[in-house]
Amino acid sequence: MAGGHAANVEYGVAALDMGVTRDLCAFIAAIRYEDLPAQVVHEARRGVLDWIGCALAGSGHPTITTLIETLGDIGSPAKATVIGRGGLRLGLLDAPLANGQMGHILDFDDTHMGGVVLHASSPLLAALFALSEREGARISGRELICAYVGGFEAGVRAGQGAPAHHDGGWHLTGTLGSIAAGAACGRLLRLDAKALTHAVGVATTQAAGMQQNRGTMCKSFHAGKAAANGALAALLAARGFNSSEEILEGKRGFCRIYSVTATPERILDELGTRWEIARNGYKPYACGVVLHPLIDAMIDMSRRAGVAPVDVERIELRVHPHAVKITGVDDPKSGLMSKFSINHSASVAYVDRAAGILQYTDGRAGAPDILDFRAKVVVATVDGFRKDQAAATLIARDGTRHEVEIAHASGTTDNPMSDAALEAKFLANAEPVLGAARARRIVETTAALDTLDDARHLIGLCA
Repeated sequence: MAGGHAANVEYGVAALDMGVTRDLCAFIAAIRYEDLPAQVVHEARRGVLDWIGCALAGSGHPTITTLIETLGDIGSPAKATVIGRGGLRLGLLDAPLANGQMGHILDFDDTHMGGVVLHASSPLLAALFALSEREGARISGRELICAYVGGFEAGVRAGQGAPAHHDGGWHLTGTLGSIAAGAACGRLLRLDAKALTHAVGVATTQAAGMQQNRGTMCKSFHAGKAAANGALAALLAARGFNSSEEILEGKRGFCRIYSVTATPERILDELGTRWEIARNGYKPYACGVVLHPLIDAMIDMSRRAGVAPVDVERIELRVHPHAVKITGVDDPKSGLMSKFSINHSASVAYVDRAAGILQYTDGRAGAPDILDFRAKVVVATVDGFRKDQAAATLIARDGTRHEVEIAHASGTTDNPMSDAALEAKFLANAEPVLGAARARRIVETTAALDTLDDARHLIGLCA
C-alpha cells in the first residue's frame, strides 16, 4: 500500500458489544415453568388450542394437498405428524412446513399487535410439535409451554427492535416467525445460552417473506418455511453449527438491514416482566386482522339497522390508514385475495353477518350479491384512529342514517375473546375434520397441557 500504511477501514461486522442477542437468548435458555406467571401459562394453553383448530380447518385446503404431494415426490421420511391428514407423517423439516402453512392458510390464526403484526403460533407450534415427537418422552407439556413462550419473546421483541420492518414490505410471519421458531426449538432441545444464540442466528439468516405475495398460496407458505427454518436452525446449533452472536443488533444484523430505523435496545425492555404471549390476540374472523374492527362495525350495523342490503344506498367506512395500506384490494378474484379486500369484508359482514371461512371462498368472492354491495362501500382513513378502531355510517335509500363505532376490535387485548368463545371457534374448526369426540378430547387435553408427562399425547390426537 502507498507509503507502507494500511488503510483505516472498519470491518463491516465489527463487534458492537451490545449483548442484545446474547442476553435475550440467555434469558430464553433459562426459562423454567416455575418462572411463568399464571396468566402466561393460561395464554399458552389458549394459543395451542386456537392454532390446532386453525391448522385442522386448513388441513384439507387444496394448497396444502399440493404441498404435501410435492414433498412426497421429493421424498420425506416419516418422522413427524401432519395435522388432520389421517396419520400421515413427513420429515422433521417437511412436517413443520406443512403444518405451519395449514395453520396460516385461512388467515384465521392468532395475531400479536404489540408493536408488530405477527402470527406467531403457526411457525412456533408447527416446529415445536415436530421436534417434540423427535425428542419423545423428554418433552412434557410444561417443556412445550416454556419453549412456546420463549419463542414468542424472541419473535415479537426482534420486531420491536426493527420498527420499520413491516414498512419495508417484509411479511413478518416469515421473517420474525423464523427467529421465533429458532429460539423456541433451541429452548425445546435444552440448548445452553451460547448454542441457543447460534440457533437464533441460523434462523435469522434464513428470514424471508414478501408482502407482495398477500392473497396467494405463498403467504401461508412463509409460515411453514419459518417453522422449518427454526427447526433446522436448532438441530444444526445442537451439533455445533455457529453464527454471529450479534445477529439482531449487529452492524449488519437483522434490526439494521431489515429496517430503515433500528432500536435494538428495545429488545431487552422489561424482559422477564412483560411477557409477550400475554398480549396475544385471537381472530374471530378469517381474514387480515386490520379488517376486524370494520367487520365488527358492519355486523353490528346489519343487526341494529335492519336495512336490507338492496335498500342500502351507501356505506361510509372510517379506518386506520394501515387497513387500506395492507388490505386495499378493490376487486379480489379469489377467496385468498378477498381476505385482503376492505370492500369484500365489509360486504360479507353486512350481507352474511359473518366473516368466517365460508365468507372467503372463491365462490363468495364472485357472488353477485356481494359484488353489488361492494360498489356501495366508500372508505376513508383517519390518522388518529388506532389499528383496532373503526366507524361506519349507513345511508339507506330512504335517506335514513345509521352510525356505528368500534373502539377495540373483538379478539384484541383490549377486547379479548373469552375462553368460551375461543373453545367454540376451535370446535367449529376441528369437528368437521376429527369429529366431535376427538375434538372435545383435544379441548380437555390442552386445558391440562401443563400436567402432561409427554406432549405426544396431544400431538397424536391431532393426526
